[in-house]
Amino acid sequence: MGRLMEANIHNPSVGGQAANTSSASASNGTSSRDRILALMKRKDALEAEISSLSAVLDTHGVNMQTPLTTFDGYPRDDIDVAQIRTTRARIIPLINDMKALMSEIEKALHVHHAEQTGTSTGADSSSTSTLPPATAVQAETPVIEATFAVVDQVSPSSPADQAGVKVGDKVKRFGSVGALNHEKLAKVAAEVQQNENRVISVLVCRAIGDGEQDLELQLTPRRDWGGRGMLGCHLLPL
Repeated sequence: MGRLMEANIHNPSVGGQAANTSSASASNGTSSRDRILALMKRKDALEAEISSLSAVLDTHGVNMQTPLTTFDGYPRDDIDVAQIRTTRARIIPLINDMKALMSEIEKALHVHHAEQTGTSTGADSSSTSTLPPATAVQAETPVIEATFAVVDQVSPSSPADQAGVKVGDKVKRFGSVGALNHEKLAKVAAEVQQNENRVISVLVCRAIGDGEQDLELQLTPRRDWGGRGMLGCHLLPL
């Protein structure tokens, strides 16, 4: 596999817009599944904006905690203190927006689970029912497993080829990695590295005829298959 992962480059959006979690949009007539998918798209956009701003800090060799003053309280003269402070000031509200958005995603998962099972969402403050955590809802409700990557290359005789992976397959789950935690496919790469010569269960959505079908594939990353990388396929984030 010439390239294991290749993430798209995102330009920063206007601060805070990606994480606008107004409750008004929750009652626009869309299904709970559509609601969840829309929230996850906003999460991806927000992650891209935070990543772009974090890259600015990286160019200065600092992070959110790096001191900007000398030991005696004067601004450091080896870095652009003004730009770093401005960048940090933009990142902080975005991180808060991300926390709020993740909370809304969890609530939306609970609502969807309740619709699927016919149970109460616990929205009434007088209710004492306890809903399962978001991770459990995702595992119990396959429809939540949205696609997050697409296969655009498979090398012959590679581990991916032997597992039955096809070009055009859309990945819904890669081991423990899904649409809510793949981090621009970085977690997929980590999953591969941590499971060399061990079977990884991969859930893909494949176009068949006029429809689509979910397929569970068993993929074993290994280095000795005769090509580059441990999978022999290339993924693009969606």
